Amino acid sequence: MRRARGGNDGSDSLRETPGRARLPLRRSLLGRLLAVSALVAACSVAATAWIAVQTTSGAIKQEQGQNLTADARIYDTLLDYAARNPTWDGVGATVRELARDSGRRVALTTQGRQPLADSATAATAPALPPQASAVVDPLSVDTVLAARGTDGQGTAADRIDPRAVGPFRLSAADSRTLRRTADDKVECLNRAGIASDVVVGASGRPRVQIVGNDPERALGTRCDLAALDTPTRSEQKALDALTGLADACLKRQGREGVQLNSDLSWGDPASSTVPGETGPLVPRVPLPAPAPVPTPRDAPAEDAAPSVVTPERTGENDRAIASCVSAARSEQLSSYVASPALLFIGDEGGATLPGFDLSPANTARIAGAAALVLALTVGASVFAGARLVRPLHALTGAAQRMRDGEQPESVPVSGDDEVGRLAAAFNDMSAHRARLEEQRKAMVSDVAHELRTPLSNIRGWLEAAQDGLADPDPAFVSSLLEEAVLLQHIIDDLQDLAAADAGVLRLHPESVEIRELLSQVAAAHQARAENAGVTLAVTATAPGRALRADPVRLRQAVGNLVSNAVRHTPEGGRVTLRAYAHEEGDGTVLVEVADTGSGIPPEDLPHVFDRFWRAEKSRSRRTGGSGLGLAIVRKLVEAHGGTVDATSVEGEGSTFVLRLPGRHRPAPDGMTTAF
Repeated sequence: MRRARGGNDGSDSLRETPGRARLPLRRSLLGRLLAVSALVAACSVAATAWIAVQTTSGAIKQEQGQNLTADARIYDTLLDYAARNPTWDGVGATVRELARDSGRRVALTTQGRQPLADSATAATAPALPPQASAVVDPLSVDTVLAARGTDGQGTAADRIDPRAVGPFRLSAADSRTLRRTADDKVECLNRAGIASDVVVGASGRPRVQIVGNDPERALGTRCDLAALDTPTRSEQKALDALTGLADACLKRQGREGVQLNSDLSWGDPASSTVPGETGPLVPRVPLPAPAPVPTPRDAPAEDAAPSVVTPERTGENDRAIASCVSAARSEQLSSYVASPALLFIGDEGGATLPGFDLSPANTARIAGAAALVLALTVGASVFAGARLVRPLHALTGAAQRMRDGEQPESVPVSGDDEVGRLAAAFNDMSAHRARLEEQRKAMVSDVAHELRTPLSNIRGWLEAAQDGLADPDPAFVSSLLEEAVLLQHIIDDLQDLAAADAGVLRLHPESVEIRELLSQVAAAHQARAENAGVTLAVTATAPGRALRADPVRLRQAVGNLVSNAVRHTPEGGRVTLRAYAHEEGDGTVLVEVADTGSGIPPEDLPHVFDRFWRAEKSRSRRTGGSGLGLAIVRKLVEAHGGTVDATSVEGEGSTFVLRLPGRHRPAPDGMTTAF
């Protein structure tokens, strides 16, 4: 009793140990699931945020680039208007057209922010932003916007718009005259094989442009282009006025005056190019002209005609001249161009340029959204992990209780997922283990009972002979021999099953003619069948078939079936042995043992091949054997690579069918085949 009590205490301690030694969260399935889910959520949030930022940034950059291009076009159009008109009167139509084409709000004000034109259609226009988009001044061009608006051609070095020509604009008559001359020159050049075109500048002066931009090709022709280089009276007058303004500027600095050429250079004469005709107006600084040499016919200095003195050529002097020329041009053109105006470009709501405001509030919203997604992911992972771990805990507890020797119990199956299937498999294993345990207990009891009966009989007869109650005559010896043979039969059956279970059952296959083997089995059981009043017959639907098998083990298997059939067939019944080929023609041989006995109930049919199972529970020696015969039949047939099936109708009889391969297949793992 003390030992049993100690054993129970040990079992209790074993059961308590797993409860105390719980796995840490970092090593548990739930912890790993949470870690993986959190990592996936963090990566997904980061990837989503990165994609959103990249997409938004790209869209913003693209939109801003499109807006800058549209703004440059608007600026260039208004700059052209200001260069050609002395006032902003009538610019409203141009502003509305620009706003309609660009889909933006365009507004012009004076430098004092007095409105000149506005494309806003609302009754109360939104307030203009505090900073203007640009200043529209043809005498001081924004070089960045002008470069975008003129396809990168740039502006003049003095930042005066080339379209602002002022007094250099030709009259209609002068323009027509020069155009006819230019057309004649182009026709002459074309006859000489030189492609050329007439290009009209902002002032209305035409000029001849050689295709390929190589004017040296026209020098060897008779097409004199000098007629197009001579300034008209209006141009010469404007050039003289400009020279006077530049000289006045230079004299204020204590410098000598200069004579400007038609291209606004100074020094030696240059080819006539009216301002505004060739795009950028860069003052040209030629080589210094030689000083005049006096001759004897020269008049006295005081009587000589005034001449233009070329100033000393230095870098400082040239910069001063260029500055005065630029100031003179601005002064000359100021009355011909519109006054500077502030340009505002934006949307109808009043904003100037769209942008992505990553303010603290927006940053907090993004962080909050990411945290919410992360929290939802972790919460869903906790919920899913708990549902996943709960049945695993139940399985672990049931397995530990089974290990401790408690009665196996089933665990609830929550679904048809992997965990549910695992629980169902565990329940099947538990039920199978319970059946095996019951069979083991029954087997021990059956083996003890089967061995006790012959041993008791032998002991009884020997004690009777010892006491002089029985004579050791031949009948006495025969009875003892019968009991010893029965005991040996049980031991042999147990040994065969143990060998089959251990995988050491040895087979000696050879060519076997199945009909001959069935005849041998029938002859061996003929005497017993006649004593029981049962007809034993062998039939064959085809000529004898040969197969590769162990004849001894095969006769043992068929003999067990015949013995079982004779035992359960009443007097006047019939037991038939039949062999035939499988219908599919795969070489399989079917051996059938059919009887007209009492049959097997449907609920008992699945257990007929279990060890020590007998339909007759009384274990009468007349109606039942040891209960190992059919179990041995199944093991022997499986060792040959075949199967055995049983069908039965209660009250009509049973049929056992052995399916044996025509060619010997490899034995199951562990089976030994000897050749």
